[in-house]
Amino acid sequence: MPSTFPGMNPYLEHPELFPGLHHLLISEIARFLSPQLRPKYRVAVEVRMYETTDENSLLVGISDVIVKNRQTVTDDSINTNVAVAAPTPKPIKVKIPMPVSIREGYLEVRKVGTEALVTTIEILSPTNKRPGKGRQTYQEKREQVLASRSNLVEINLLRKGESMPMMGNDIQSHYRILVCRGDRRPYADLYAFNLPDIIPPFPLPLRSGDTEPVIDLQTLLNEVYDIYGYDLVVDYSQQPVPALSEVDAAWADALLQEKGLL
Repeated sequence: MPSTFPGMNPYLEHPELFPGLHHLLISEIARFLSPQLRPKYRVAVEVRMYETTDENSLLVGISDVIVKNRQTVTDDSINTNVAVAAPTPKPIKVKIPMPVSIREGYLEVRKVGTEALVTTIEILSPTNKRPGKGRQTYQEKREQVLASRSNLVEINLLRKGESMPMMGNDIQSHYRILVCRGDRRPYADLYAFNLPDIIPPFPLPLRSGDTEPVIDLQTLLNEVYDIYGYDLVVDYSQQPVPALSEVDAAWADALLQEKGLL
């Protein structure tokens, strides 16, 4: 079944669905690009790994137990008063921060023969858009790429969280695609789009003079949605997570009613 929304489906941003979508979309982009890049380039699926503490785990402090009731026990053979504490209370169930191993996939286009890095393609994950180890790790990788002569494609399909820094970052949009060419920095092309919009196609930057394939991310996303049966797991009778604004929710409800899903 084809995707319900003309552009990004906000129901796919659910934290239980997006990690799988992230992996499948990375693979689908690689499958699409590989035959077009041969034989000069190859596209490789890489994995960035780090450990962080799950932000949903909380270190719950337990206040000191004050012993209010004390008993004086006198032993006939020992004339010493011994203070006896009240029985220890039952333990309280608490959560502590646990280290979690995070694996984030991304793509690298490399020149065949020299293995020189030409272009990095990143799809931002939720951990990249909120404070913590995930954002720090990605920002370090991003800065390395931007300090080199290689190209960067950064795809943001998540409404929630803080966008990655750029000058003139007062641009407001639900989603965005950044195409940053190594020979044109500090300038880059930003494709900004909102929930009702079709995801705009964009060129994959390569070396100067090379023919650049155009990535139709909308088509690839629709194929992932259809092939992997996301219509079987998305409950359109519920509000998406993260929640939509009042205006966007009204638009989405009207669309779902038109398609007979509400």
